[in-house]
Amino acid sequence: MGANETMRTIVDSRGSSCPGPITDLAIAYRRAKVGDEIELWATDPGVKPDVRAWAAKTGNEIVSVEDQPDKIVVVRVVKR
Repeated sequence: MGANETMRTIVDSRGSSCPGPITDLAIAYRRAKVGDEIELWATDPGVKPDVRAWAAKTGNEIVSVEDQPDKIVVVRVVKR
């Protein structure tokens, strides 16, 4: 992978309850670079509002939220 390429990291937090998914997201975020995407898989019903609050606090962008049994949230890192 070249220096300017972005990565998508998958974070599997299924079965973990709050604050597990957000903690896992924060760990992945610390390793990410601007432009990377983090795909969070979670079953905790509170993950959507938690990720929205996290994105607002950190200044990052939610790309998509899928309403599936295993909720999938994709976050784009736009700020470090």
